[in-house]
Amino acid sequence: MIRYALRCARGHAFESWFQNSGAYDSQRRRKLVTCPVCDSAEVEKALMAPQVGRGSRREAAAPVPQAEAPPQPQAPLMTGEAGELRAKLRELRDFVKKNADDVGERFPAEARKMHYGDIEHRAIYGKASSHEARELVEEGIDITPLPLLPDDTN
Repeated sequence: MIRYALRCARGHAFESWFQNSGAYDSQRRRKLVTCPVCDSAEVEKALMAPQVGRGSRREAAAPVPQAEAPPQPQAPLMTGEAGELRAKLRELRDFVKKNADDVGERFPAEARKMHYGDIEHRAIYGKASSHEARELVEEGIDITPLPLLPDDTN
């Protein structure tokens, strides 16, 4: 998995994960990579610092902060758009929580059982570390993280 810092033609900065660089190129050519703010398919990679592990125990090391794009001046309209986007993300998260089973820490195991046909498919959500999520994706198991909104942590 590879994470790219991206920027649309209107200057909105965002990040996205891809299986590899070829997957990014393929999806971009097919206009599948779009800005989450304005839905523009005119997206380019932005400058970002590589993440480098510290010592021999990479998993235990704290993540290296990534370079962020310089802040862009925002028109007053952006505040409304950001609030609208946040409301849509909250609506999506609430829909999943209402219509899927919360399997908590068992999420990786349950997702694997369904993928390999050991149990019946159903909508689930739960918790997985970034390492567990990466392993699921590498196994070909489709997962999508639920959005974490600012008011979730306050």
